[in-house]
Amino acid sequence: MSSGGNKINNLLVDVYNDILKIEEDAFKEGQFKDVSIKEVHTVEAIGMYEPKPMSEVAKSLRITVGTLSVAINNLVKKGYVERYKSESDRRLVKVGLTQKGRLLYRMHEAFHITMVNNCTDDFSKEEMEVLEKALEKLTVYFKGNFKQ
Repeated sequence: MSSGGNKINNLLVDVYNDILKIEEDAFKEGQFKDVSIKEVHTVEAIGMYEPKPMSEVAKSLRITVGTLSVAINNLVKKGYVERYKSESDRRLVKVGLTQKGRLLYRMHEAFHITMVNNCTDDFSKEEMEVLEKALEKLTVYFKGNFKQ
């Protein structure tokens, strides 16, 4: 790896770790201190409105349905998620957010909006365009080269 590649690697790792730590710290305080960041991201994957099949949520999180089941059990106990049996296929289990889960979803969404706005406040229009283009290229690369 070139020295420029090392620097980019270090920056990507630092940004990724910093975002996770900031998120974790933000949810340690207040009314949502009973959820982990993985649980917050599970709530995010379920989404606000229509219940989703467990398989769809697991796929979006890149985990197995079995691993998701453990997380869902915990979120149901904590009051963030409900399970639903499909009317058309009783074997199909869907999950949806409770009112408490929807509030957590909105708080997490607001956290990300605030974080992005705050960290890009001093960026020029040109810097924003370059950052957007670079992140789009990274996303295309990762989605195209690693199993999703």
